[in-house]
Amino acid sequence: MARQNYTFTSESVSEGHPDKVCDRISDAILDAFLAEDPLARVAAETFATTNRVVIGGEVGLTDQAKLHEYMGRIDDIARACIKDIGYEQDKFHWNTCEITNLLHEQSAHIAQGVTGEQGDEGAGDQGIMFGYATDETDALMPAPIQFSHKILRRLAEVRKSGVEPNLGPDAKSQLSVRYENGEPVEVTQIVLSTQHMDENMTSADVRDLVEPYIRESLPGEWLSAATEWHVNPTGKFVIGGPDGDAGLTGRKIIVDTYGGAAPHGGGAFSGKDPTKVDRSAAYAARYLAKNIVAAGMARRCTLQLSYAIGVARPLSIYVNTHGTGEMPEAQIEAAIPKVMDLTPRGIRTHLDLNKPIYTRTAAYGHFGREPDADGGFSWERTDLAEALKKAI
Repeated sequence: MARQNYTFTSESVSEGHPDKVCDRISDAILDAFLAEDPLARVAAETFATTNRVVIGGEVGLTDQAKLHEYMGRIDDIARACIKDIGYEQDKFHWNTCEITNLLHEQSAHIAQGVTGEQGDEGAGDQGIMFGYATDETDALMPAPIQFSHKILRRLAEVRKSGVEPNLGPDAKSQLSVRYENGEPVEVTQIVLSTQHMDENMTSADVRDLVEPYIRESLPGEWLSAATEWHVNPTGKFVIGGPDGDAGLTGRKIIVDTYGGAAPHGGGAFSGKDPTKVDRSAAYAARYLAKNIVAAGMARRCTLQLSYAIGVARPLSIYVNTHGTGEMPEAQIEAAIPKVMDLTPRGIRTHLDLNKPIYTRTAAYGHFGREPDADGGFSWERTDLAEALKKAI
């Protein structure tokens, strides 16, 4: 029997967090290449520090001769990301920071591995990927990470709209949620640290500013006089973003997924095209886990996939319903290949991933989002639930 009474904590970080600035630039570069060449293979990494952004990695195009032409756009892409996030600080400004582009052609040996021995498309690397879903929220996500994201999205909205001009781009949230009989019932601790533009603001001033937005983001019954608040607990937070702390693509993998409520395979997402199973198979695993829960087969589901470089089909499929399943896990595992082709090509086709849809994933989580009309967040659909039930 899974534990029913406990407190669990998850954190989120804003789009202005140094690592998220880097994720945003890497995914924007990926989208730019996919917009020109849906079969582009991209692994873009970004590093950011005071007044400097360095971009590196590999790119493979259908017409590799066009790579030099596209390279001239990278500088503008990075600056546009930084501007949209909102950085116009003396030591990190979208218009004046130095940008170094070190992207180059993809390794022929890696490309060969993806092609596979039989000419069918293999996985771009070995690895394990996890998906997770739980019925504790409408989005079928764990409550602590879902609401940590929601708080920061709301603060970003009022900052960027001009309603709260004293808020800065860099922020972190953290919620400790108490569970009773397996259900989230109360927030015991709230941690919110946000950059502010007025140097004279105290921690109390910042709390007065952000508290109404935090309260409107959370179910009212989860907050009480016993809830402990920690807002800018270290005091002033004026110097933020890459000027305050260096950033790197792919360093917030738990924030990007389930807030620690589920296992993580270890591979980051941002900057990677969907031939990389680190990204596409993690999306497929979430899609399957969500549909298993949506189908009523279980209240919670963890799903693992594993791959080998150059091999198309997954080496294993593992399902754990944590004692909440309506049928044996082995039956669900057997049904999955009947309803979805889990080769890299099959995943990309089923979820329509060869599109410039990734910049929007770079902040506030890759999961628990609403599917977009243009195909963004397609892995959040629940359109496979009926097929899964019929396949049992």
